[in-house]
Amino acid sequence: MMSIPRFTPRQIDVFVAAAQLNNFTQAAARLNLTPSAVSNLVTELERALGFAVFERTTRKVALTRDGREFLPAAIAVQRQLGVAAQAASDVLNRSAEVVNVAAPISVGAMMLPPLIVAYRALHPRANIRILDTGVEWLADRVATGEADFALGPDRVVGSDVERESLFPSPWVLWCAVHHPLAARDAVRWADLEGEAFYAAGRDHEHSVYPRLLDHPAAAAITPVQIVENVTTAFGIVAAGMGITCTPAYVRGLAEAFGLVSRPLLEPEIIRHMSLYTSARRDRSKACSAFIAFVRARLTP
Repeated sequence: MMSIPRFTPRQIDVFVAAAQLNNFTQAAARLNLTPSAVSNLVTELERALGFAVFERTTRKVALTRDGREFLPAAIAVQRQLGVAAQAASDVLNRSAEVVNVAAPISVGAMMLPPLIVAYRALHPRANIRILDTGVEWLADRVATGEADFALGPDRVVGSDVERESLFPSPWVLWCAVHHPLAARDAVRWADLEGEAFYAAGRDHEHSVYPRLLDHPAAAAITPVQIVENVTTAFGIVAAGMGITCTPAYVRGLAEAFGLVSRPLLEPEIIRHMSLYTSARRDRSKACSAFIAFVRARLTP
């Protein structure tokens, strides 16, 4: 029977930080350690694993092939340890009424906070936490129990998660007020040809591009760059470097950057703001109450 490697949370934290920064000194600064302590912890981790995770040079470090394969598991361990630490804190503080809500940045920054404030006005003891989560991980965080429920755009889910549509949200163009497209009442996808189009995340690839294939003129529209966060795309567009497209529900965040929207037609593409809940676990009373409140506020 294969023995299970014994490593510590500190070793995992150091490995993930060094892998993200490709530098032991910077990882040490992030974790408030000395570079030698980081090096020692990595060596201890490699000894426990039985393989090297970094190739070291005098100037930087780089992941080995084994290190790259191990990194996603290490990040998952780090995340689960965070969940365990939060659970311990909740027990210690008797925070039985905590509700964890997973949401992408646009929802977590603009849509959820006003809902939480309004809910706390009715239920002052409510303890609701927002878990920043990429759209592609919303269902996963509900499935694993990290989140009591999730709020975000529609995605395909497995049998362990249920998705409920709350309201439709059409895709729109966002541009600076001085951009030529801002002078139009509406814009066709085909009109974006030749524009510097910055896509946020993988929504264009997974949710938009398949819908454009039936429209030959529109199917040629591809991003010049895909950035991870919608705020990055908005910052680029606000500087006059190009345009971006998102579902309309991000309006509050986009307008904070001074951007204007125009309907996108031919085809019109609709996303649905959705509620993700577990199909296997019972909900707490606090969770059920907040979900009912969210439904009442967001459902037309």
